[in-house]
Amino acid sequence: YDAGRDGFIDLMELKLMMEKLGAPQTHLGLKSMIKEVDEDFDGKLSFREFLLIFHKAAAGELQEDSGLMALAKLSEINVALEGVKGAKDFFEAKVQALSSASKFEAELKAEQDERKQEEEKRKLRQAAFRELKATFST
Repeated sequence: YDAGRDGFIDLMELKLMMEKLGAPQTHLGLKSMIKEVDEDFDGKLSFREFLLIFHKAAAGELQEDSGLMALAKLSEINVALEGVKGAKDFFEAKVQALSSASKFEAELKAEQDERKQEEEKRKLRQAAFRELKATFST
C-alpha cells in the first residue's frame, strides 16, 4: 500500500488500504489511527509503527471500536478457532491477493516499457527520414 515507495504509509495510503480491506474510515478516524502509533510524530507510519498496531492489539491496548483494531482483526486469524486448514486458506488468500496486485503492477510496467520502445522507434524513423530528406534536398 506504500504507493509513494518511500517506506512509509501516509494518510492517503492508509485511507486506500482501509477501503480495500473493507473497513473505510473517516478523515479524522485515519488521523487518529496514525496518531495512536506515530512514535516520531511525522504524520505517517513507518514499518516499525505499523507493526506496533499488532503489538498493541495483542496486548489489549487498542479500543475495540477503533480503526486500528479493525485493521488488526482484518490481518489476523485465530488458529485455535479456525483450525490449521482455515489458517492455511486465509494466508493463501492473502498471498493470492498480493500477487494479483503485483501482476497488475507488472502489466502496467510492461505497458509503459512498450510505450517507451515505440517512442524510441518513432524517433529513429524520424531521424532516418530527415537524413533521406537532406540527401535529396542538396
